[in-house]
Amino acid sequence: MNDEWRTKHYSFFQNRVCEYFPCHDTEKPEDFNCLFCYCPLYALGDRCGGGFQYTEKGVKDCTKCLFPHRRENYPQVVERFGEIAELVRKKG
Repeated sequence: MNDEWRTKHYSFFQNRVCEYFPCHDTEKPEDFNCLFCYCPLYALGDRCGGGFQYTEKGVKDCTKCLFPHRRENYPQVVERFGEIAELVRKKG
């Protein structure tokens, strides 16, 4: 992916009036991207590439992960859509 996305509105969105903004602790709230509010990489489980942990009950806990919310990570998230599509593809 070339750098053209950096100047496009589709690659970054903030909802500063959201009751949860920012939903993760960050030192750079001005760069906090709400575009992937619900992380599309969550479905990839332990292959998501983010900083997650599993709870004692086996639930994926992403509260300390900022990967999809960093402005500069837009291309990396979008590039993984093929993997997500493969997970939901009807087999047979």
